[in-house]
Amino acid sequence: MSRCWLTGASSGIGAVLALRLLEQGHQVALGARRAESLANLAARFPGQVLLAIGDVDQPEQVALIASQIEQAWGSLDLVILNAGTCEYLEPGQFDPALIERVIRTNLIGTSHCLAAALPLLRRGQRPHLVVMGSSVSWFALPRAGAYGASKAALRYLVESLRLDLARENIDVTLVNPGFVDTPLTRRNDFPMPQLWSAERAAGYIAARLPRRPLEITFPAAFTLLLRLLGALPARWRLKLGLRLARQPQG
Repeated sequence: MSRCWLTGASSGIGAVLALRLLEQGHQVALGARRAESLANLAARFPGQVLLAIGDVDQPEQVALIASQIEQAWGSLDLVILNAGTCEYLEPGQFDPALIERVIRTNLIGTSHCLAAALPLLRRGQRPHLVVMGSSVSWFALPRAGAYGASKAALRYLVESLRLDLARENIDVTLVNPGFVDTPLTRRNDFPMPQLWSAERAAGYIAARLPRRPLEITFPAAFTLLLRLLGALPARWRLKLGLRLARQPQG
């Protein structure tokens, strides 16, 4: 069984993935900001769980996690970078601090984890890197500028990095979910078509990880629609986006 580092393991897709991996017998370094959120899994799977507690936004904390993993296991076979956040820009209230917060976690935080994980993956058995992207990176949606920009940048980073890592026989998978029912998305105040449960999403991902695909994308109809809309001429995308946008608050 593999040695895995999973970030964002305390809730949503990450929490269900953590349970699936542990039930399959893998050793898992569970990443979260607080240890108490992972106490039940650590107690339930003694000898399999390594608590990787820290904030991905803080490079010194990520480096400490990597050091703990190296001391415990020496290397990693599977890394799933799932930690992320989302905030929305309100019409007429452009907020660069909000954009900075979202990009710091989703892009820069992931980059800190990549820097820490790659040396350990290079020493692993059949190493596999998995990064959580988003289907929103294909088509711009109203208010989602910060989140979409972070995930679009992450897509480019992963696809570029995949070219370099192919020479080192490190497989790279980008996961592109649609809407998933998580504590984060429950704060959304707009319709979420084809909403999946976290259990269904994590199960879909876990079933496909052994195949090491370049991408894991779901749900099929919704993500295909976003791909097609993203390929429309810019003027058409603008007209469609305007129909979806809400008006500024008076």
